[in-house]
This record gives sequence, structure tokens and C-alpha cells, in this order.
Amino acid sequence: MNPFLSRHLLRLGLLAAGVATAATAGPAQASEGVAVTFDSVRTTANHRHHTEYRDSFRVHQLGTVAGARLTNRANASSSGCTADDACRSVALSFQIVTLAGKNVRLDTVNKGRALNDHCTGCQTLAGAYQFVVSTPKATRLTAAAQRRLADVHRRLDALGGSRLPAAELKKKADALAAEVTALLARPDSTTTAGTRPAVRVHRQLDGWPAR
Repeated sequence: MNPFLSRHLLRLGLLAAGVATAATAGPAQASEGVAVTFDSVRTTANHRHHTEYRDSFRVHQLGTVAGARLTNRANASSSGCTADDACRSVALSFQIVTLAGKNVRLDTVNKGRALNDHCTGCQTLAGAYQFVVSTPKATRLTAAAQRRLADVHRRLDALGGSRLPAAELKKKADALAAEVTALLARPDSTTTAGTRPAVRVHRQLDGWPAR
């Protein structure tokens, strides 16, 4: 077989393994290649469907890795409504990734984008929150930490049933993100006693009205 083709097929195989790991949100080992996660949520409101709210809350425990490509996106759009018949579109995505390793090669993408298209008086909010938790040795979140994260997830879901304006939803989402950050940074949140995780948070919110 052509050597170039062999290397290309090997690379595709490694990436496919990373995608399969992300889909299960479970532990993974990547002594070679790159672990891959991808989370995305999208909402669209218009004159036929005035209100749409969706959220994503995913936890990926990758274990020891040499490198990782982490992608998290939230996109919300509103179009064709009027001030007397306004729309509301809200998309929120929380991505939590735990990993371990020395000199891990990280490629992170975290984007929230809101679009109003000829939509007077509409409320549109896109929020992307990405939490990257690093520890020296492979570990897992404790059962107690996972229960607390599940509670945050339930409260994020509950925002969908509220009639709060987008500006208030932004404050609620930020408050939930602050809870997640504080929890992940605690040494007793992982199964490795005494290990203080390093937590990096990427946040991007975009919305109309812009305030």
C-alpha cells in the first residue's frame, strides 16, 4: 500500500476513535493521536415558531491524553418577526472536559453566536461555556460531584420553561457556570485525594438586544 495512504488512513482511524469516545462522554485513553469532543446546540425562532430554547450539558472524561481537540458551539437566530409579535431564541451549551497528561497539546474552540435577521424587538441569546479540567494523573469526577453537576443541568433545563427575557437568562446562565467552575476546582471533586485540578473556562455570549 502507498505509504502516504497508510498514514492518512491511520490518522482517520485515530480521529474516529476520538469521536466515538466523545459520543459516549466516558473515559478514554489516547497514548497516540488526539482525543476529540464536539458539542453543539442551535435554535431558530420565526413567525411560525415564536419561541425556542435548547441547551446542551455534556461531560467528557478523557483520562490520560497526548492531545485533545475540544469544540463547543451555540448558535441562536431569530428572523421575520415584528415588535408586536416578537420572537425569542435561546441556545446554551455547557461542555465539561477532564483530562490528564504532561505537555498535552490542546486545540480548543468555543463559540456563541446570535443572529437577528429582520426581527424587530426580538430576543436572541447564544451562550457557549467550556470548562477544561486538568490533573497531573488520570482521575474521575466523584459521584458527589457528578450529582451536583446533574443538579446544575436540571436547573439549566428549567430555564427553558421560564418567560424570562434574554438579558435575565444570560445572568442565570452565568450564575450556573460560576457554580460549575467552583465545583470543578475543588480537590474533593476528583477521585485522586489531595489533587487540586487546574480549571480553564472559556465563555462566549452573544445576544440581542446587546446588553
